[in-house]
Amino acid sequence: MPTFEKTREAPAAGRRTAPPAWGGTAAGVGTATIFLSAVVLIPLGTVLWQGTAQGPAAFWDAITAPDAWAALRLTVAASVVVALVNLVMGTLIAWVLVRDPFPGRGLIDLLIDLPFALPTIVAGLVLLALYGTDSPVGITLAYTRAGVVVALLFVTLPFVVRTVQPVLLELDGEMEQAAASLGAGSWTIFRRIILPNLLPAMLAGTALAFTRSMAEFGSTVLISGNVPFKTQVAAVHVFGQIESDNTAAAAAVSTTLLMVSLLVLVTIDLVHRWGARRG
Repeated sequence: MPTFEKTREAPAAGRRTAPPAWGGTAAGVGTATIFLSAVVLIPLGTVLWQGTAQGPAAFWDAITAPDAWAALRLTVAASVVVALVNLVMGTLIAWVLVRDPFPGRGLIDLLIDLPFALPTIVAGLVLLALYGTDSPVGITLAYTRAGVVVALLFVTLPFVVRTVQPVLLELDGEMEQAAASLGAGSWTIFRRIILPNLLPAMLAGTALAFTRSMAEFGSTVLISGNVPFKTQVAAVHVFGQIESDNTAAAAAVSTTLLMVSLLVLVTIDLVHRWGARRG
């Protein structure tokens, strides 16, 4: 009995002597907070302040001006289209890269990240050379809304692919084999086993593609032609307002883009939390 008591108390004593890591945690949190404040929070707060400094009426007038409202409508509509296309095609590309071996797969996988490495203005120049008025492929998309969508698709391609691909790689194949052995078809396996695991990554990548499209400038400024009321996106409109020394209006439109992007990100996060609770 005494031996048992001694053995039982030893681990407890050992646990009591383990030093907590509060010092390191506090330093890490402090460093991260300072960095995020300097790089993200303070600049965003400045934009919000400039956009709303003249009051709600001036803010509303700035974003509902005919040219600003047209640019915002085009940007939101094009971003929704791009996000939905990326949701489907990005998932399909990730599936092919993970599940379907084929010659040249490594090269394709490498090219997926090219939009991250390529300056967006160069991407716009390439697209203009390919789909401009002298298109070598016979397709003219320059100065059209379709050209804006293609440019946004180019720069947002990696987001869904790179968020879905790791989940596919880590997905337990034994569950699919077990379902198949019990008579489940391919569609049932995908719908009941694979899709629930992929959905959070798919939604996260789609949200990133949407928010990137909302703020894109370089790839659209050339192929869109910057035609007000037709092909001018919001980022290009903001640039034009700054050139015209209308900083308040530029900040107001920028604030609207920020609010829409934050709304989408918060909505996706709430969907994730709801799905986690139901799971």
